[in-house]
Amino acid sequence: MNCFGRWLRQPQAVFLRRAVFQIHLWTGLAIGLYVIVLCVTGSILVYRNELYIFFSPKPLLVAGSGAPLAIDDLKNAAGRQYAGYEIEDIRPGKSSNQAVEVTLRHGQRLKRRLFNPFTGADLGDPLPFGFRATAWLRDLHDNLLYGRTGRRVNGVGAALLVVLSLSGAVIWWPGIRGWRRSLIIERASNWRRVNWSVHSALGFWFFAFVLMWAVTGLYLSFPALFSYVFDYLEPYDPDKPERFVDSVEYWLAYLHFGRLGGRGIPGCGRGLCDSMTKFGWAVFGMVPPVMVATGAIMWWNRVLAPFLRQPAKSEAPEYT
Repeated sequence: MNCFGRWLRQPQAVFLRRAVFQIHLWTGLAIGLYVIVLCVTGSILVYRNELYIFFSPKPLLVAGSGAPLAIDDLKNAAGRQYAGYEIEDIRPGKSSNQAVEVTLRHGQRLKRRLFNPFTGADLGDPLPFGFRATAWLRDLHDNLLYGRTGRRVNGVGAALLVVLSLSGAVIWWPGIRGWRRSLIIERASNWRRVNWSVHSALGFWFFAFVLMWAVTGLYLSFPALFSYVFDYLEPYDPDKPERFVDSVEYWLAYLHFGRLGGRGIPGCGRGLCDSMTKFGWAVFGMVPPVMVATGAIMWWNRVLAPFLRQPAKSEAPEYT
């Protein structure tokens, strides 16, 4: 029987499959926490536009009477409360009792605060907590809170997720006799079998989604590299300005987020279709964390737990 035939019938006995399994295992252990963080934040950020609108700042009105402080007096009040900062910008409200927004700078650090126009008291950040939390989640998801370097690290993580997805597709095949069982969750089995079947079934049914998020995440981290490859594959021709690779690049940007309404898909406008695709992306985005958890449980059961149960080696006898 040749190698392909053995892979069809007994893939576990094929050396290449065992090697790919090790790649899948150690890649999963290496980026498991990364996958959980990126997928959970990504599921939330599918609705980031809605979150920004919901938490958008509203004008803050304060109680007071008489004339508001002069601009120079407000600057002096802000300077006393934030020593070392320079006043970069000051924006009075549209009415006399609306809080004044002041932008302060200390080196590369910017700070925006609201001040009482009558007393010069600090009233807090002009952006609500929900707005700032959404921006923080976006920076975590896009840049790992570390700017351009974090974006590059994100690209490496996306590349490893591609490896994890493709290696998982190779080792998923259980053999010609049992492949149908790998498509469903066996709820009537013991918990270890249920855990395995959850991992296997989700891996099959959501393989395309996970690979799509990995590839599009790689593109969003290194767009210039993709553009270079696309230009090489299909150079720009002024006589044919519409290129296939431009359409590919367009969809690489939008598929990642699930906001597909109004993107030229027949019958998918910005109403129900857009809402359904965003909901699907948000829910399906929680599948990889489940797969990380079930994979970690399998590794614990098969490798770590037996190792920990091994009896400790007896200490060498002492001779006097």
